[in-house]
Amino acid sequence: MVENIPILSHVHDGLTIEGYSRAAVQTCWRVNELKLLFDVGVQPWDFMGTPTMFISHAHLDHIAALPAYVSRRRMMKMDPPIIYLPDSAVDMAWKMLQTFRSLDRGAMPCELIGLLDGDETKIGREYVVKSMNVHHTIDALGFIVYQRRHKLKPEYLDLPGEKIRDLKMAGTEITTEQRVPVFAYTGDTSPKGLDNNPEFYESKILISELTFAAPEHRRSKIHKHGHMHVDDYRERADNFQNELIIGSHASTRYTDVQIRRFVKKALPGMLDDRLKLWI
Repeated sequence: MVENIPILSHVHDGLTIEGYSRAAVQTCWRVNELKLLFDVGVQPWDFMGTPTMFISHAHLDHIAALPAYVSRRRMMKMDPPIIYLPDSAVDMAWKMLQTFRSLDRGAMPCELIGLLDGDETKIGREYVVKSMNVHHTIDALGFIVYQRRHKLKPEYLDLPGEKIRDLKMAGTEITTEQRVPVFAYTGDTSPKGLDNNPEFYESKILISELTFAAPEHRRSKIHKHGHMHVDDYRERADNFQNELIIGSHASTRYTDVQIRRFVKKALPGMLDDRLKLWI
């Protein structure tokens, strides 16, 4: 197996989070058990086997490797992938792929599907992905993956099995759907992206951006450019109900040692040890 891109990996509650994210460099994520990719600023070789991708926004460090992903699947005789992205980016992304088709002399078979705030995308029978607007310098979306669980309605709990079977065969809706947010990804956003979508705070696993950490970096400027500072996490510490919070997309202005030092100084408890820095 070709290992052409360095990635990190972490397992939580049965989900394997893989990827790499650094501001202005590259961002890509895979949740292997969900068979989902998020962003394609770079395209690790073995990620191409995952057929469904959600792109948060069209900045190069999040979308630049889209042609490689599509082309590799074609060359390996895989089915064309389905790629979801902000609706406003669809036409230009398609033009980009067709330009590479002319350069590469190879087809770029894929399906691009535009998403708007609040759209829901079914992934098999068990999961649904909800898209929601975040706050960045261009149109950008965050995503929450919900596991759909069906439970018997209370009025049928005491019925014998054969009666429940008969009701079901007669077309009676005997269950209600419950949704559990198991994974969330904000992409690039200022704190508004979280605050305007409190569902992010409730997901079991949250991947969000933590681009800046140095005390001297002014948050007003950071927020204007659609990013977050570690102090934004500190001020919202009580909001995070997540089991795991991955802080990613660190600025290249910092070394890894500096990032750890700044973050641990601002958040000595690392949000009750739930915050993991992806560096």
